Amino acid sequence: MKKIVIIILFLALGIAGFSGYINYKKHSAKAAVENYLVNEKHISEDNIEKISPFMGNLQGDKNWLVYVKIKGDKKKYYYYKNSKNNKVILESYILNGKEYGK
Repeated sequence: MKKIVIIILFLALGIAGFSGYINYKKHSAKAAVENYLVNEKHISEDNIEKISPFMGNLQGDKNWLVYVKIKGDKKKYYYYKNSKNNKVILESYILNGKEYGK
């Protein structure tokens, strides 16, 4: 009985750790992209209609994509943070249902 409780405890800790890692990566990518848009692209926070991080099922840093929608802009942007050089990179954008890569 004691072994079962210990196994369940370790499994719960593992799942919680993995979930925490995913949430950290998403939050980190979102914060980096938001900072990039405001400070380098000089887009007002009020003009950012939506900014949403998600797992992109791509390799490396591109797995942590951030969807961005700007008010008055028909494009839907997808950014990621390159951890090697600590820069935010435009992965692609969608305009009229067609995807354009950088």
